[in-house]
Amino acid sequence: MIARFVARFALALLIAAGCGFAAERADAQGAQPSPNSIALAKELIILKGGHKMFDAIVPGTIEQAKNLFLPTNPNLNKPLTEVSTQLVAEFSGKTDELLNEVAKSYATRFSEQELKEIVAFYKTALGKKLLTEEPLAIEDGFGRAKDWAGAFSQTVVTRMRAEMKKKGYDL
Repeated sequence: MIARFVARFALALLIAAGCGFAAERADAQGAQPSPNSIALAKELIILKGGHKMFDAIVPGTIEQAKNLFLPTNPNLNKPLTEVSTQLVAEFSGKTDELLNEVAKSYATRFSEQELKEIVAFYKTALGKKLLTEEPLAIEDGFGRAKDWAGAFSQTVVTRMRAEMKKKGYDL
């Protein structure tokens, strides 16, 4: 489950980074982005569904902490689970902090005007289609890349065996 979360989070970051590769920093001197830029960046992240990836981080971190204590304290499973449940409720708002931090990253790489234009694009019919179809295209692309890599690996292994056989070695 954690591996799937990490894969999805990585995919979300990959998608998000795709927008950022061509962008220059809004301010090369490292000035803090404006509150409006951060708000636009948050809106962009939410439009793209990136905030959903954060939902599992707080409970996942708490579960990892619980699992840190369980091996040496197996009799404490019930109270550790109770504390974990309490902490999940207590720290549920932490995802807002994470959203804010990620938004700052966008807001330092895109100007306020660029963020307005990007948000406006994602609200168009084509932008909405991109939001729904791009993750599917990326997933399909990863599957195709995996299949291609498997076939290519077989080609290389077959060719390596043939070349080694020419040298008198049977692999």
